[in-house]
Amino acid sequence: MRQSRDMFLTPRFFLALAVVIIGLVVAFFLPVLLPPFQIALALLAILTLLDALLLYTPGQNGAGHVFGRRVLGDKLANGSENDIAIYLENHYRFPVNTQTIDEIPVQFQRRDVLFRAALRAGDTAIIRYQLRPTRRGEYQFGAVNVFVASPIGLIRRRFRYGQDQLVPVYPSFLQMRQYELLAISNRLTEVGVKRIRRVGHSLEFEQIRPYVAGDDPRAINWKASARRASASTDTFVVNHFQDERAQQVYCLIDKGRVMRMPFAGLSLLDYAINATLVVSNIALIKHDKAGLVTFSNKLSTIVPADRRSGHMLKLLEVLYRQRTKYLETDFELLYTNIKAKIRQRSLLILFTNFETLSGLQRQLPYLRRLAKDHLLLVVFFENTELDAYLNSPADTTEDVYNQTIAEKFSQEKRQVVRELQRYGIHALLTAPANLTINTINKYLEFKSRGLI
Repeated sequence: MRQSRDMFLTPRFFLALAVVIIGLVVAFFLPVLLPPFQIALALLAILTLLDALLLYTPGQNGAGHVFGRRVLGDKLANGSENDIAIYLENHYRFPVNTQTIDEIPVQFQRRDVLFRAALRAGDTAIIRYQLRPTRRGEYQFGAVNVFVASPIGLIRRRFRYGQDQLVPVYPSFLQMRQYELLAISNRLTEVGVKRIRRVGHSLEFEQIRPYVAGDDPRAINWKASARRASASTDTFVVNHFQDERAQQVYCLIDKGRVMRMPFAGLSLLDYAINATLVVSNIALIKHDKAGLVTFSNKLSTIVPADRRSGHMLKLLEVLYRQRTKYLETDFELLYTNIKAKIRQRSLLILFTNFETLSGLQRQLPYLRRLAKDHLLLVVFFENTELDAYLNSPADTTEDVYNQTIAEKFSQEKRQVVRELQRYGIHALLTAPANLTINTINKYLEFKSRGLI
C-alpha cells in the first residue's frame, strides 16, 4: 500500500491516454481505425507496466534507488540569505529525470521550491537555493520529496528524505562574520564603512619606530632621536600610538511597541538586534568590551561589558530570546538601572524610535542625564515607506494633501535630530537597511576622535 501511494501518473501518460480515447471515439464512426487504436491502448498499458517495473528494480550493487539529503547549517541567520543544498544520487542502472520539492517551513510562504534535474546512471547532483527568514525562533522543515521518472516517463515514483528537521533562526551571525573578516583584513570600506582620519593624539602609546616618508613630523620623538644621533645613527624615530583599549561599549535595545514596525519583512527590533551583534563583535576586535541592555516597560536583560572568549556566544544566545513588548517604554527605569549598574563611563548606543518631537521631549530629561555620565548615541529610524511616498508624483488634490502631511512627519524626524544635538547628545537617523554600516561608522568616528 505504501508503494502504491508513492506512484504517480505523469502528464505524458494522460496525454497518450487522451489521444487513444479520442482515436477510439473516432473509430466508432470509422471502424477501419479501431484495430490501430486498440493496439495503441494495449501498447500504452504494456509501457506503463514496464515503466513501473523499471522504477522498482533494485539499484546498482543492491543499493537503494535514489538517495536525497538536505544540507544546511545547524541554525539560520535572521534577515540574511541562507544557503540550502539538496544532494541527490542516482543508483539506478539507467538515467532518470527528477523533480524535487522541499517542504520548507510555513513561515516563508513560498511555492517555488520545485527543482528539476536529469541524472545519468550513478550520477550525482547538488541543487542550491536560498532562504531569508524574517523572524527569530524555531523553523520546522518537512521532507525532501524526490519524484523520479525513467526514460519512458509515464510514471513517477516518490522518495522522501529528511523529515521533521527543526532549525532555530538566530540573529544574523552571517552578517557578523562578514564584517568580522573585513575588519580583520582592514577592508571595511568595501561595504560602506568610512575611512576616518585620526584627529589629535588621544591614543595610547605603543612603541617607537624609525621614521619613514609620510609619517607625521609632529610624532617625532626628539629625545630618542638625539640619543640615536649620539650613537652615530642619523635616523629619526617617531612615536607610534594605538587606539585606547578596554573601553566599554553598551548597546541599549528598546523593545517597546515603537520597535514593532516592519520594513522589508524585518521589525525594527530585529534590525537593532542584528546591528548590535555586528557592532559588539567589531568592538571586541578593536579590543573594547561589549555589553548589552534590553528594556521596555521593564528592564529585561543586562549583560555586563566583557571581552573574554565565549562572550559573543553569550550575546548571541541572549539576543535570540528577545521579543517585542507592546507597552510604552520606561526610560526613567532605564536611567536608574544604568546609573546603578554601569559605573564606568561608557559608550551607550541606544536603539529606539521617535516618530514625533513631542515623543522625544517626554524622554529627553532621562536622555540628558544619561549623556551627562556617558557618551550617548541615540539611533532611530527613517520611515523609508514614507520617503518613497513623498518621492512619488501627486496626481490628485488628495495626493497633495497626503504628501503635505507626510512631509510634516518627515520634517519632525529631522527636528528630533536637531533637538538632541542642541543638548550635546549624539544622534543618528538612518534607514533600517543601512543601520549596521552607519552605526559602525559612528563607533569608529568616536574611537578616532578619542571620545571613548
